Amino acid sequence: MASPAADDEILFEYGPIFRQYKSGRVERYSFPPIPAGVDSSTGVSSKDVVIDPANGLWARVFLPPGIHEGAASKLPVVVYYHGGAYVLGSAADPMTHGYLTGLVAAANVLAVALEYRLAPEHPLPAAYDDSWEGLKWVASHATGGGGEGEPWLADHADFSRVFLAGGSAGGTIAHVMAVRAGEHPGGLGIGIRGALIVHPYFGGVEDIGSEGTTRKAEKARAEAFWRYLCPGSQQGLDDPLSNPFSEAAGGSAARMAGDRVLVCVAEKDDLRDRGVWYYESLKASGYGGEVELLESMGEGHVFYIMNPRSEKAIEMQDRVLSFLRK
Repeated sequence: MASPAADDEILFEYGPIFRQYKSGRVERYSFPPIPAGVDSSTGVSSKDVVIDPANGLWARVFLPPGIHEGAASKLPVVVYYHGGAYVLGSAADPMTHGYLTGLVAAANVLAVALEYRLAPEHPLPAAYDDSWEGLKWVASHATGGGGEGEPWLADHADFSRVFLAGGSAGGTIAHVMAVRAGEHPGGLGIGIRGALIVHPYFGGVEDIGSEGTTRKAEKARAEAFWRYLCPGSQQGLDDPLSNPFSEAAGGSAARMAGDRVLVCVAEKDDLRDRGVWYYESLKASGYGGEVELLESMGEGHVFYIMNPRSEKAIEMQDRVLSFLRK
């Protein structure tokens, strides 16, 4: 049993969102989850589905209004990965739930928000492994067999129109999932049309933008945090899960599934330069699809889920809707 002193002594802090004590106790600064159900403002329905009871993997599925179980309507599918720096967040947190209800209603899509285990209790690559298992679970419904699947997916998903999406760390996960899908032997049996990479949380040993000048301290902090999240990594920030264009990544970005990528960055986001670097590097990687960039001027990190009715959030939503409908 840990001593009272150990329970008060901080082992690692990534303020203002997360703190771990030497006793092992973890504090996460997050909001209570939103229960699934029918959203009163949009009419979007949602429900939680267990994917793997052995490790607690689950997903929240969202269906637009007017679509009923047993109907023949087929909808594009958005597979979404939440953010939270790999240490917090959930498919059921208010920001993820609120963003997806709005997106599902506006775009008339079926969305699947995949849960994944969080660090430090489950160090990386656990989040990526769970995300991949979740994507394979979604894809398993494309064959129409097995009777054990989720009816909303079996009845309403158009598996020829699948998009991978995520914000912050979820944007990084969406990229890695697109790469794994593109490299998977024989594919996943679904048509991944594109990836929506929003305010992604990438890194790299080589300095980008102000990392080598005014943001040296922040860069050192980011490297320490990455080694904390992924203690088994040998490459540090050049791990392929952090830097998709490092030598260790082996040119994998060029093999992403899908023929379109929309990268969204925000001018006042500390991750802005890395997001632009990702956009430029992907265009130069040999990836054969179309790569687009949207920069939201005057805005900060994940502003669109914190203030979804702002002018720039509406502008970004319009661009995302255009991307999904193209």
